[in-house]
Amino acid sequence: MSMKYRTFPNTDLKVSEVGFGVWTVSTTWWGVTDADLRRRLLRSAVEEHGITFFDTANTYGDGYGETILREVLGDVRDQITIGTKFGYDISVNQDRPGHGERPHDWSAAGIQSACEASLERLGTDRIDLYQMHNCRIDAIRSDEVMTALEKLREAGKVRYFGTALGPAINERQSEEARSSASCGFESVQIIYNLLEQMLGDASFEAAAEHGAGVLVRVPHSSGLLEGNLTLDTEFDESDHRSHRKREWLVEGLAKVDHLGFLTADGQRTIAQAALQFILNEPTVMSTLPNIYNEAQLAELAGAPDTPRLSEAELTQVAELYAVNFGVPQTAA
Repeated sequence: MSMKYRTFPNTDLKVSEVGFGVWTVSTTWWGVTDADLRRRLLRSAVEEHGITFFDTANTYGDGYGETILREVLGDVRDQITIGTKFGYDISVNQDRPGHGERPHDWSAAGIQSACEASLERLGTDRIDLYQMHNCRIDAIRSDEVMTALEKLREAGKVRYFGTALGPAINERQSEEARSSASCGFESVQIIYNLLEQMLGDASFEAAAEHGAGVLVRVPHSSGLLEGNLTLDTEFDESDHRSHRKREWLVEGLAKVDHLGFLTADGQRTIAQAALQFILNEPTVMSTLPNIYNEAQLAELAGAPDTPRLSEAELTQVAELYAVNFGVPQTAA
């Protein structure tokens, strides 16, 4: 088994096709609360599975998502690519119900301060990919933001920059993806998977036209495509999915039932097929699955070694998606 790698267009920014979203090991939203397990997963990702791309943010665990990389992978810093995010004022933490957003700060001074703080937490002299966190169109097109980022690049503190669109899928993000690529960002991060393809066309076309790369998070549709959920699954209160309506689970699994042809020959699991579907797109540089345990890490890291989806399989997926997999859409 060997990992595969891709390089962002017109850059030397090389990432593993399967990356590691550090949110699972630095927040309490996903059930990975054991400190030793968190560290083992990060270390094993590099040493046993060839994962080199780690995507984090200053907001994850109020800075812990960056600190943990320094603590666990600081000695292999030159072997890995670090993407982190900025934009939220992480000093604001009160009066935010649930997972409500903090206020953004896109000022030049705010960006400079956030970058310096991230560098210190990461224990590094440069950030490989610095991403605007859940930005809107006005911030993406802001001359002040771009000037601030260029100054950080000139100073050697940031190598490349991008946008991470969210927090949830929204229609406006198609235009945000186009603007990201056309404004000179090397990367745009979106939610995209077999069941949620809304942002795909706009993002991929813009990336191809302007020489940018795409990062994909939530590649398993919040677990529906991991192969471990059933109609009897109940989520702990600490799991963000516990707030979803039951229809999300029922209808999602009904859709997944139609994807059995992707695993019929036994050469890939549904979780691996979900990643291969995304990696079929040449503008996608890396996928960022949610990683909870060592067995799952091995399964997902092994996805690039499984057979690519055939044209017939891709056509069948497209036909199913066009009719919502034959499932009435009622879930919010």
